[in-house]
Amino acid sequence: MPTKITTTIILAMIALAFIVGLLLYTQMPDPMPSHWNIAGEVDGYMPRLWGLFLLPLVLVGIFLLYLAIPRIDPLKANIAAFIREYNLMMVLLSGFMLYVYALTLLWALGFEFNMNLMILPAMGVLFIAIGYLIGNARRNYFVGIRTPWTLSSDTVWAKTHRLGKWTFIAAGAISIFSAFLGEMGFWLFLGATLLAAFVPVLYSYILWKNEQPQ
Repeated sequence: MPTKITTTIILAMIALAFIVGLLLYTQMPDPMPSHWNIAGEVDGYMPRLWGLFLLPLVLVGIFLLYLAIPRIDPLKANIAAFIREYNLMMVLLSGFMLYVYALTLLWALGFEFNMNLMILPAMGVLFIAIGYLIGNARRNYFVGIRTPWTLSSDTVWAKTHRLGKWTFIAAGAISIFSAFLGEMGFWLFLGATLLAAFVPVLYSYILWKNEQPQ
């Protein structure tokens, strides 16, 4: 995805979030629901102002980070080598945050639903997409599975990300399935997420160790 199109899409998401927040301000309860437990029940609230504009501000933060990373990373040439995948990843992340924002607003307007059933499949799709995208990532300091061992070796980085691609895709598939298992599904999702992150980290250390002179 070209950078100009990516910038336009993310800015449009930010504008949409702020406009919707302003239009719905007087219709929102104060405080607003802001957190749901593993049973999908509201267990946290925040003032209406923050409830409406915290996530749009997070989108602004994501956009600023998106602009900064290719410029400040010491290995910026490597990011340029997979810039289309990087752009797509940022669009998907922003889209996911906008989706969460929409669910929060709908709940506050009185449309009650199973939040886990709505969130976990979306998380699963995001994980699958991230898994596919990091499979193409080159060594850098901001995007991908960054451990002392992957950052020290292009070979360790490449092999770790080939494995990480599939652990994230598997975690994504499990996340989609777990949405239909009630509270147990949340723990299944959590376990799959931890394994998806931990296994490549351990694997990167083993690869690095095997590269060292005996």
